[in-house]
Amino acid sequence: MLYSPINFKEINYKNEILSGLTVALALVPEAVAFAFVAGVEPLVGLYAAFIVCLITSVFGGRPGMISGATGALAVVMVSLVSTHGIEYLFAAVVLMGIIQILFGVLKLGKFIRLVPEPVIYGFVNGLAIVIFMAQFGQFKLPAANDTGFAWISGVPLYTMLGLVALTMAIIYLLPKITKAVPAALTAIVTVSAIVIGLGLDTRTVGDMASVGGGLPQFHIPMVPLNLETLYVILPYSLILAGIGLLESLLTLTLVDELTNTRGRGNQESMAQGAANLIGGFFGTMGGCAMIGQSIINVSSGGRTRLSGITAAIMLLVFIMFASSLIEMVPLAALVGLMFMVAIGTFEWASFRVLRRIPKSDAIVMIAVTVLTVIFDLAIAVAIGVVIAALVFAWDSAVRIRARKYEDDLGVKHYEIFGPLFFGSTTTFLDKFDVANDPEEVVVDFRESRVVDHSGIEALNKLTERYLRTGKKLHLRHLSEDCRKLLNKAGDIVEVNIIEDPHYAVVTDKLS
Repeated sequence: MLYSPINFKEINYKNEILSGLTVALALVPEAVAFAFVAGVEPLVGLYAAFIVCLITSVFGGRPGMISGATGALAVVMVSLVSTHGIEYLFAAVVLMGIIQILFGVLKLGKFIRLVPEPVIYGFVNGLAIVIFMAQFGQFKLPAANDTGFAWISGVPLYTMLGLVALTMAIIYLLPKITKAVPAALTAIVTVSAIVIGLGLDTRTVGDMASVGGGLPQFHIPMVPLNLETLYVILPYSLILAGIGLLESLLTLTLVDELTNTRGRGNQESMAQGAANLIGGFFGTMGGCAMIGQSIINVSSGGRTRLSGITAAIMLLVFIMFASSLIEMVPLAALVGLMFMVAIGTFEWASFRVLRRIPKSDAIVMIAVTVLTVIFDLAIAVAIGVVIAALVFAWDSAVRIRARKYEDDLGVKHYEIFGPLFFGSTTTFLDKFDVANDPEEVVVDFRESRVVDHSGIEALNKLTERYLRTGKKLHLRHLSEDCRKLLNKAGDIVEVNIIEDPHYAVVTDKLS
């Protein structure tokens, strides 16, 4: 099923439409800012936000989640744009979309389950800090003589801080009084009205760039169709596809938690890929899920596809017909909104659980948070998953145990507990006293299993040790998957299965 249809009877149209309008207002400065980061024109970012948001809202696997142009992708794109030009960026976005579609078709989205909870906590906290810090750029102006940027000061600074504080206060206090209208939208409209009505001198969206334009135009990337072009764009496309999918699937998980529902990762991957594939042919910078805008949408009451569709359509309306009005919106209102998004996104409960969870989990959580701020999401999550996997492997390795006894027939039994894999092979082999064991030994795997090739090699070494001493070794109660694993490795460990009325035995051919 490509997408789930809208159930019109369950929609709260007012909440969905107003949420979408709020998101659209917040998308404008974000898309413009990320376009600047990528080194492209503002409309390239705005069109990307429109196309990606619309397609993922209609066909995606997570209703209520908002996608668009993002900073995580922009920082990768700037290198390609600066070295090869914008046409290569469009081609890379097309290829990025194809890779993401294949990812969804192959149903690889399920691997997001391998991301541990501490990594998700760290990702959310790091992204909240990044969102918060990104707003400080709005307090800067180009310095004289093009020498960089300088902080605003004096009356402009105090005016902007006051408007930011007012925005945050409205967003915080209004829900305590009434939830009839979204607090975020009310704050933006109120602060905009104050600025326009009093003629306050403060920065507006129009000070960043003009957001006016027409419909996005179909455009085939003007690049040579040869292997050299593929060599140039493929590394960028792979990185962009990976970062985009990772950020989207993690955001999907977060929205699942907020809404107590479950999204479809593979469907979202295909929808995102289709959006980028189409976006590349319309001259956009592509995009992925946006955690900040998704939080705004969900917090404002957006739960269905309608809110995302409304956001996309309203964004296009702003571009085509209302650019002059949108350019009058004070940046202070949007900065205040994003500050509240950052505060709401941060998992404050993580401070309370730090002392209650294992130290390894606390280290992973902190490391992912710090790395997300210093580097980027992909590096942070990858390192976090690796650390968590190594900790798990070590804990599993040291937990392997063997209970030993001899029966009435003088047969030595080793009952193994815990998985036999690359991390536990050394401890496993140390459990056996080959020199002092009797003529016949049984290794019982009722509470264990052979997991990988290293486990097979460990069994091979063990059988060779007993073989050299002229003793018999039996492997008992191996699970079906373990037997298959050993049979596939017949050249390494030569085994057969002997049926027994009481249990099945796998024994080495020692004769």
